[in-house]
Amino acid sequence: MAVYFDHRIESPDSAGSPSQITWHSSQPVLAVASISPSTGGSIDLYLQQGEHVGNSHLERPFKPTVLHWHPSKQVLAVGWETGEVLLLSQSDGEQTSLPATHSADISLLEWSSNGSRLLTGDRLGALAVWEVDPRGQLQGAPLLRHDYGKHLTHCVFRPAPPGDDLVQLARTAVSGDENALDMFNWRKAVKGRPLKLGPQEGTTFFISTADGSVHYVDEKGKSSQVLLADSPVQKLLYLQGREVLVVITETLLLSQYSVGPGGATQELVKVKLSGKSGQSADMAWAEKGLLITATGEKVVRLWDLERDDNYVLSLDEHLGFEAGETLNCVSYSTVKGILAAGTSRGRIALWRKVAVSNEKMEGRDQWKLQTPADLEGNVIQLQWGSSMNLLAVITVSTVLILCEHVMSSHFSQQVAAVQLNPNQLCLSYFSTGTQLSLRTDMHIKGVCVTKDTVTVWNGKQVTVFELSGAILRNTGSFPCESQAVAVHEESIYTVEPNRVQVRTLQGTVKQLLVFLEAEGTPQLLSVCNTFLVVGTDAAHIKVFDLSRREAKPHCNAKSLAELIPNLGAITSVKSNANGSQVSMLVARTDGSIDSKVYFYDVEMDTLTHFDFFTGRSSEGFQGEEPERGHLETSELCGRCPVSQFWDESEPRLFVCETVLTIPASPHTHTTDSTEQGDVLVVSFFSTQEHRLLLQDSYPRPAGMQALLALRVPYYYFNRKPGEGQVENEGTPGPSSIPQMVSRRALRDFVGLEDCDKPTRDAMLNFSFYLTIGDMDEAFKSIKLIKSEAVWENMARMCVKTRRLDVARVCLGNMGHARGARALREAEAEPELDARVAVLATQLGMLEDAERLYKSCHRYDLLNKFYQASGQWQKAVETADSQDRIHLRTTYYSYAKHMEAMGDRKMALVHYEKSDTNRFEVPRMLLDDLHALEIYVNKMKDKSLYKWWAQYLESQSDMESALRYYKCAQDYLSLVRVHCYLDNIQKAAEIANETGNRAASYHLARQYESQDEIKQSVHFYTQAQAYNNAIRLCKENGLDDQLMNLALLSNPVDMMEAACNYEEKGVHMDRAVMLYHKAGHFSKALELAFATQQFGALQLIAEELDEDSEPALLARCSDFFIEHSQYEKAVELLVAAKKYQEALQLCLDQSLTITEELAERMTVSRGSKDLPEEARRELLESIADCCMRQGNYHLATKKYTQAGNKLKAMRALLKSGNTDKIVFFAGVSRQKEIYIMAANYLQSLDWRKNPLIMKNIISFYTKGQALDLLAGFYNACAQVEIDEYQNYEKALGALTEAYQCLSKAKAHSAEEQECRLAELQHKLTLVKKFVQARRLYEEDPGEAVRLCEVLQQEPNLDPAVRIGDVYGFLVEHHCQQGSFQVAYRTLEEMRKRLPSLNVNYYVSQRSLEAMQHAVGVPLSRGGGVGRGHKDREGEGEVVEEEEEAVETHLGD
Repeated sequence: MAVYFDHRIESPDSAGSPSQITWHSSQPVLAVASISPSTGGSIDLYLQQGEHVGNSHLERPFKPTVLHWHPSKQVLAVGWETGEVLLLSQSDGEQTSLPATHSADISLLEWSSNGSRLLTGDRLGALAVWEVDPRGQLQGAPLLRHDYGKHLTHCVFRPAPPGDDLVQLARTAVSGDENALDMFNWRKAVKGRPLKLGPQEGTTFFISTADGSVHYVDEKGKSSQVLLADSPVQKLLYLQGREVLVVITETLLLSQYSVGPGGATQELVKVKLSGKSGQSADMAWAEKGLLITATGEKVVRLWDLERDDNYVLSLDEHLGFEAGETLNCVSYSTVKGILAAGTSRGRIALWRKVAVSNEKMEGRDQWKLQTPADLEGNVIQLQWGSSMNLLAVITVSTVLILCEHVMSSHFSQQVAAVQLNPNQLCLSYFSTGTQLSLRTDMHIKGVCVTKDTVTVWNGKQVTVFELSGAILRNTGSFPCESQAVAVHEESIYTVEPNRVQVRTLQGTVKQLLVFLEAEGTPQLLSVCNTFLVVGTDAAHIKVFDLSRREAKPHCNAKSLAELIPNLGAITSVKSNANGSQVSMLVARTDGSIDSKVYFYDVEMDTLTHFDFFTGRSSEGFQGEEPERGHLETSELCGRCPVSQFWDESEPRLFVCETVLTIPASPHTHTTDSTEQGDVLVVSFFSTQEHRLLLQDSYPRPAGMQALLALRVPYYYFNRKPGEGQVENEGTPGPSSIPQMVSRRALRDFVGLEDCDKPTRDAMLNFSFYLTIGDMDEAFKSIKLIKSEAVWENMARMCVKTRRLDVARVCLGNMGHARGARALREAEAEPELDARVAVLATQLGMLEDAERLYKSCHRYDLLNKFYQASGQWQKAVETADSQDRIHLRTTYYSYAKHMEAMGDRKMALVHYEKSDTNRFEVPRMLLDDLHALEIYVNKMKDKSLYKWWAQYLESQSDMESALRYYKCAQDYLSLVRVHCYLDNIQKAAEIANETGNRAASYHLARQYESQDEIKQSVHFYTQAQAYNNAIRLCKENGLDDQLMNLALLSNPVDMMEAACNYEEKGVHMDRAVMLYHKAGHFSKALELAFATQQFGALQLIAEELDEDSEPALLARCSDFFIEHSQYEKAVELLVAAKKYQEALQLCLDQSLTITEELAERMTVSRGSKDLPEEARRELLESIADCCMRQGNYHLATKKYTQAGNKLKAMRALLKSGNTDKIVFFAGVSRQKEIYIMAANYLQSLDWRKNPLIMKNIISFYTKGQALDLLAGFYNACAQVEIDEYQNYEKALGALTEAYQCLSKAKAHSAEEQECRLAELQHKLTLVKKFVQARRLYEEDPGEAVRLCEVLQQEPNLDPAVRIGDVYGFLVEHHCQQGSFQVAYRTLEEMRKRLPSLNVNYYVSQRSLEAMQHAVGVPLSRGGGVGRGHKDREGEGEVVEEEEEAVETHLGD
């Protein structure tokens, strides 16, 4: 909590009443203008505590009118009523008067944004703009002048547009933008727009006059009127980001105008503001377009221009404000986010702007009213200073400077001191139970207490008070400018540069603790037990031992800057009770608070930390269970520590206060942090061996301001002002003195607050060992304790630590049998938290139990918990949102509870919600029949109608019962009651109209009892009670109705009716049909055969299938054969599994075997119906039959199923399906099948299909039929010779054929040798001819000789065609020009082969040349052959064939 110290300014005696104040924008210097009726006016400057600045007094015999500080220099511009303008320098008191320009009151003084221009204006309308150098000195005559002829009222400079972004401009230039490049080139930049860097100076402005006109002055000094308001302007504001000018008139009319580049304006919005018109309003401009006004009303009005919203802030009498108190003036601190308003009763109302947690939060909810600062007299003006802690206030008589100060407090040796106001302390002595109040004559900035003394200081003086009985006496006061003070026994420790002074209580220095210059100046002092820890501004810490007569260093100075990155300053430093551990809170270099608490181990010289932002220690928690650690540390995440304390006597126990981390905002301040919600108090055990151990964490109790101290068994807290007495243990003091300190017992000491020291130590050891998981030591520490309260307290600890094993021992020592049983039964629950919650419930820790059930999401158990604890509303809400499966059960239980409590109305509501009202409400209201009848009629529920009708029937009120039975649509009861009343005709009407089966059955029984058989049969039929109707028909001979009823009924009734017909020997066709419908086919067939009912027999046989009896099937098949219905007979034979007979019938009667029939006749492999051999024979028989019928594909399939692949292949070959043949051969993998497939493929036109040729070669190869493959190659070679004259390929084919034949296994060696010799001879001849053709290019003569030798071979043809040899020679002679020789050779060829077609062997060109040379016409032979030399454009088929041959022959 913060208070405000008010410092009255030390004004000179000649100064009059203050009239104006203004703070410098960056320095804590306040300028005050005063007016005196006798001396005129004066100007004075003051520092932050009201000290007068020497050489700054400025006095004139006339009044000052306007004050305005330079934005950066310590230069004050002062305007006087004579028209004089003066510049006053604070640093040296120099005064500079501007040249005489104005002759009337100065009404305007305005600096430009960076102070290079000063604008002055007076009441007669004269305006001047002056140039000021960077040192704040005036530069000659004014730059421009204007005379508007009217009183100048307000002015606002228009901010210049931001300068060029140099980084972005450089990136643009690098990317190739020539304009950007030109801007960096000063020569080219002259032609275009110059480069502007950094913030620019705004030299244009708007100025208003008394008649409401607003003028705009541009950069060149040209003035133009841009708008005219309906009344004088009271305020001009400019929204820079939106380029909007805001004008507020004296009639509180607010207008917004958009501003163009040349100053032209266009009206956007005009609204009338609320407030007292005609009265001057004090206005403040907050950030983001928020306008704040005070017009002497009881409220402050705020207008949010961006959101178009407005709201008011009012005072609260509960915080000390009075009724009728009005607000006169306002000022807003952007840095602190605080709005200050001065009241007519001398108070300063303060509203703090809180962080917005929800975008939908209303504007007024963003402001929190604080405790006011009380002054004297009416507050006329106030203004926040450059420092965020300073507020200057003008009252009727003087000027006060309010300096914000955090309330001082201290606790030591069972004594607590809390500051109530600037000069009052509240002291609480917990050891004696007394409470005192201490008032001083100075503003207290700090306090330090011991059991005998109270020491206070204000930064300039230290005063010591001693306790004498119930009175505090001033025992000494001495001057000391120390900002930090600590007290231990009879010594006072103060700081000064580079040392700590040890003083007596009277201020005498008795020892100096010196720090090196590198160690810095001490700033923080803290005493714990007998140890003093010192923190310096150079981030060093040092510990001193105070247990002796003089303070001795306990360790060397330790630099933290080397160990903590981004360390700015130490904000808090504390030592534990034995000086082994030092904890620190620090601030980062950017001024923000570090989220870590640092621990320095003095003996080990090590530094560790715990980070509240991540919830983890630098070394992790030691000895904790993973599940527990995760749950507890998750609560610590996202936090920041704000205070820390060690126990004064227990060195292991440490506690700190943490708040949720709030995103950085201009309103966040460290002094406010503990006022935020969600404050968590976290305690640890810290030891050298186990490091940091989380002991406990809980939210700060409501009504508490801050954590004050820790001393086992209590935490001590400061209370918030105005909070009433809270439940605590032994808070001392009479009721006349405010109780500002409250204490709360540690978790481990609830119920043990008054225990003795051994018990306290034992409990601490138990808690410590329990935290590290050492159960043996934990039980050793408490084994001698016999107190049941101690064991109960330890059981409560087990709830926090989730140690159920320890809890069982504690419950046993407590004798808590019920709790032990509940804990044992809870072991069935899988979640640890659910089991712990059971323990908490048994110990009465209901809040913990509720929290645990929620944490493990066991909402079913939470629901039961709420019910058991009587929290029915929470139980219903939980069931409705999280435990829907038990919602109705919860409503029912709640209803039972309300019924037991006598609240029938609420019970009725919840019975309805549980959907049990149909039974429970009649039961509940049975003793109030009138209410019950009203409820039944109101609900209009059929079940309730029926219940009420039954009740009325039991009371013999049949008429009413009939009415309610009708409402309930209970037709059975209606018929039953009418029959009871002998109104059977009405009952029949109801049964016929509704068709209700139960009603019809009841009525049928009535008719049967009266021997009205037909009516009874009718209603039995309507009730679908066909067996009863059949029974009556059989008994009464109603054979006609019997048949229809039997068909409607079940098979059993059909059988009985059929037997009835059969026994009587009449209507045998009906008997057969009924047997058939009942599924008794054998009986139906037998009766049909016996009575020669062939039509019925036909119908029955059609429904027979393989599930029927084989004998029955065979008999029916014989019947169909006799009647020439062979297809049906075959189906029945197949169903009877007489496959051979069915197959024979198909053959005899030439019935086509379809694929479906064949599949039905196919017995699956492994079937028990047929042996495997018989199965194969059956399949082959089916396939043979299919072969006879020409169904080769089906035959193939059946042969394959029978395992006879050869027959399957033969069937497939007959089908002629080449693709299936190739596929089947590929999957069969049998030699014979490969050969059969290859033989088949040879019968096709393989010459035109290369794929067939490849398959032939592949199949012969796989079938190892090399002799057949050789024959195929020989055939290929002959095709190449005969068709294409391609002897080269023919040679390759013959070679392959020879190789295959030589490898083949022949039946006769002589036959094979003969074939090989024949093939070898053919190969030799072809090789010679090929050699001759190849040799022709190199040696034509030799080639001709070889051909002539070939002509003499006896068996040349068909190996080499004679025509090819002669044709070769003729072509040769023609090429040589020997046409006579060629002609002779041609004639010789004709003689040898008279029928030869010459054109096939000799080209047309050669024949024409020969004819021309010889002169003899050459007759052409018959037939047309195909040559290979002059043929062009052979088809793709030929080319593919040749390629295929080449591939297989390997060229």
